[in-house]
Amino acid sequence: MGELPMSPAGHDPQGQVKQQQAAGVGILLQIMMLVLSFVLGHVLRRHRFHYLPEASGSLLIGLIVGVLANISDTETSIRTWFNFHEEFFFLFLLPPIIFQSGFSLQPKPFFSNFGAIVTFAIIGTFVASVVTGGLVYLGGSMYLMYKLPFVECLMFGALISATDPVTVLSIFQDVGTDVNLYALVFGESVLNDAMAISLYRTMSLVNRQSSSGEHFLMVVIRFLETFAGSMSAGVGVGFTSALLFKYAGLDTENLQNLECCLFVLFPYFSYMLAEGVGLSGIVSILFTGIVMKRYTFSNLSEASQSFVSSFFHLISSLAETFTFIYMGFDIAMEQHSWSHVGFILFSILFIGVARAVNVFGCAYLVNLFRQDNQKIPMKHQKALWYSGLRGAMAFALALQSLHDLPEGHGQIIFTATTAIVVVTVLLIGGSTGKMLEALEVVGDDLDDSMSEGFEEIDHRYVPPPFSIGASSDEDTSSSGSRFKMKLKEFHKTTTSFTALDKNFLTPFFTTNSGDGDGDGE
Repeated sequence: MGELPMSPAGHDPQGQVKQQQAAGVGILLQIMMLVLSFVLGHVLRRHRFHYLPEASGSLLIGLIVGVLANISDTETSIRTWFNFHEEFFFLFLLPPIIFQSGFSLQPKPFFSNFGAIVTFAIIGTFVASVVTGGLVYLGGSMYLMYKLPFVECLMFGALISATDPVTVLSIFQDVGTDVNLYALVFGESVLNDAMAISLYRTMSLVNRQSSSGEHFLMVVIRFLETFAGSMSAGVGVGFTSALLFKYAGLDTENLQNLECCLFVLFPYFSYMLAEGVGLSGIVSILFTGIVMKRYTFSNLSEASQSFVSSFFHLISSLAETFTFIYMGFDIAMEQHSWSHVGFILFSILFIGVARAVNVFGCAYLVNLFRQDNQKIPMKHQKALWYSGLRGAMAFALALQSLHDLPEGHGQIIFTATTAIVVVTVLLIGGSTGKMLEALEVVGDDLDDSMSEGFEEIDHRYVPPPFSIGASSDEDTSSSGSRFKMKLKEFHKTTTSFTALDKNFLTPFFTTNSGDGDGDGE
């Protein structure tokens, strides 16, 4: 019994044994749910059953196990292993998902639509947040729903404007769809997360300090600083890794383990660097992924290239699946304020309206500056509107609101967010396949033709060979000429960047001469 005084805080060793057993049972249940989710996902994919996407299936498994744990009165020590901690989500689950998104990105469609993506992500998310917050406040003032203070309504609008594309993009990949549409949905959702977090944190600061006068300007400046700084940090880390792998001579057979270890550490370094200095780790690690795939990846040995590609795909798949299981279990286990059903129902209606204002308004703005053959078609706009699912990001921010807001208000927002996540992931996610078919934007043939169309669009940005022809009659007006000149200037800019990449960046940061294909992987 001599060890008893050495046990921390005077705990009985038997209690420690029970805690270890509870930890073992909790981890075992998590592994079992992961295995079940992957098997279920494989079966659903094999039978092309799009009414229950993988993410929806994982969420359902978590919900069911959580309900069973509640009914069976599972020990608290086991339940604690399933609590959704936003810090764990932001620091461990989110980074590999975002990095893999940037690492597997097709650079041509993403950067060809970068202006539109930034418009949707920055202007659109801000508009959606304000419209949602304003409608919620107005609904409360008209006694249609529980009334929250205006700044708290804006905080709710900010957190609920964070979209989650995991379910939709997996269906897009399965059924085959336009690369432009895929790039818009993916790009908008990733950058939109950074905007939503920045807006939420800014509104939370405003709420705590009760300051007034420069709210709008502060939000805009804070986001622009965050985005520019995060992008610079991500690109800088990516270029640093490229130079290291180019000159360190690690691409030899006996140094493969070291090469792979260093490559895996750089993305986390980028994410933690940005978070540590108050920037957005999401944006930073996204651009690190893009740069490392374009420049660092080619400096690796063939064996290391194969390993890191498989490794990040594996880790991101595990993180995505675990996130939805984790979220489903926590939804079932947390206490909710279901007494304000009106708040939930009207919130679902209001975010649909705000999403429509965001998508159709920004698409109209983007189309003003595009040629006819490059405008975002209405069917793509409808698909983009329908793709605005809410997921883990909104849920994590809603959990944070429990600490940031008075107890009753935070509970109402958390419950409403939970209901919205479940409804959008299960119902809207399950009907996405039918929506794509109804809008006639599915099919591998269409995907291929649109990929080729990208090539044509890139070369049709008013270069000299195409400036004479059918469109010449339309350019007779002075306004048309000015518009055409703007397009020519933009084409020169994109052409200059391509030349810069081929003649300077690729030879400087990689072992390639720059004569290879410039599109990246």
